[in-house]
Amino acid sequence: MTDSVSHLSLDATLDLAAQLGLDYVEFATGNWSSSPHVNLDVLLEDAAARRDLQLKLADRKLRISALTCSGNPLHPGPAGVEQDAVTRKTIELAALLDVDRVVLMSGLPGGPGDQNPNWIAVSWPPEATKVLAWQWDSVVLPYWTDLAGFAEQRGIHKLCVELHGQQVVYNAPTLLRLREAVGPVVGANLDPSHLMWMGGDPLAAVEALGDAIYHVHAKDTRVEPTAAVRTMLETVSLLTDDPGSRAWNYVTLGTGRGEPFWADFVAALAKTGYDDVLSIEHEDTAVEPVAGVRASVDLLRRVTRS
Repeated sequence: MTDSVSHLSLDATLDLAAQLGLDYVEFATGNWSSSPHVNLDVLLEDAAARRDLQLKLADRKLRISALTCSGNPLHPGPAGVEQDAVTRKTIELAALLDVDRVVLMSGLPGGPGDQNPNWIAVSWPPEATKVLAWQWDSVVLPYWTDLAGFAEQRGIHKLCVELHGQQVVYNAPTLLRLREAVGPVVGANLDPSHLMWMGGDPLAAVEALGDAIYHVHAKDTRVEPTAAVRTMLETVSLLTDDPGSRAWNYVTLGTGRGEPFWADFVAALAKTGYDDVLSIEHEDTAVEPVAGVRASVDLLRRVTRS
């Protein structure tokens, strides 16, 4: 995931991937990413720019695993319209680049009349379940039915929805609910780090999702001692200068869950038939990005070869 080294130029990023012996890179095209390595509009409009990017990749024996446009196209305000536009342009660009997967999030609407998103994470008081039902029936399913059709018309048959907090799809049951309603164009981008901080079991999620797993982010979470008092519901910024003040933090692979977990995770994926990309997403603010990516590559090589 090239945003992991967003401070590097495109050429330096691709050189790093080649030096590390990687096969794929994943580019972010906008929304919550600054899209440091590709310009969505330029690539859409300029065939020469697309050819130049593809040549840069081919020269280093790299391919694109997915384009990523994570954002909230269901936001009830103007941001939703803007982020939906980026989502649809990303799908169009994927088709032009012969990339078969787009990674995104489900989005999160508000309730009736709300100006901001509203994540319903508990079933009480009773109005919470009423809002949740309204979100799915009135916003989520109509939007995703339309988006799935839009993607399939352009030859994109894998929309990889990331299970993430503050989204209507945040665990295996909600992903499967969306998939059942919309069809197999919807699958999972499985990032175990989010399940870790939400208290889930990534290995159980792999088993539950099975062949609905279309793409995987390799990212780790460390639960901090303060979680015993703070709980896992955390509002202190991930960018704090004092990570120990938080209940949990994203960390370099193997420093949250140890190496045995990652060996089990890879084995669980293989058991479902997944033999595909493990896209390293480095978001450890305490570790220099290139060093963190290198350490993550080393760990994944060890556990995939064992």
